[in-house]
Amino acid sequence: MSVNEVCVFRPFKLIALLCVFLALVLDLVALLSPAWVTAEHFSLSLWESCSQRKFPHPAEEAHWSCFSTLTSDWQIATLVLLGAGAVATLVAFLVSLISLCWGPQRQHYRIVAVFLFTAVVLQACALVLYPIKFIDGNVLHVYHEFNWGYGLGWGATVFMLGGGILFCLRTDIYNDAMY
Repeated sequence: MSVNEVCVFRPFKLIALLCVFLALVLDLVALLSPAWVTAEHFSLSLWESCSQRKFPHPAEEAHWSCFSTLTSDWQIATLVLLGAGAVATLVAFLVSLISLCWGPQRQHYRIVAVFLFTAVVLQACALVLYPIKFIDGNVLHVYHEFNWGYGLGWGATVFMLGGGILFCLRTDIYNDAMY
């Protein structure tokens, strides 16, 4: 490098790798979260549904009864879509990590971006399906809200999308003398 040359370091790929890592962590926490929907005496996750039984006497303590949600087809579909999105994100993370360690390999970045955009579509389908089918199938007569587990799923999807966009950026074209 001569005295008149300037080297500009653009860390887009490192930021993209960080986005994919955060998406993977958020996705795993969302999958394992016990709170996707909560109400006063009700809790629903991807794995189980719990409700609290009230006893007629106030002196008796109410207890929670839980059962598996893997008997409902839409909850299984949501779980499969989210799991497939998590696997696609894991593959994208591993390929991007290997690619960054071996040096810039643009063809690998395209593969990573395809995996991430596929994961975004799978996650978005699952996260749209979940509230629609929940509201359609469960009529709770009390106030209920979609809790932090559901929000983490959307957060993971946003980070996947950001990582995919950053892996699509071509930063090598700025190395010409004209720039």
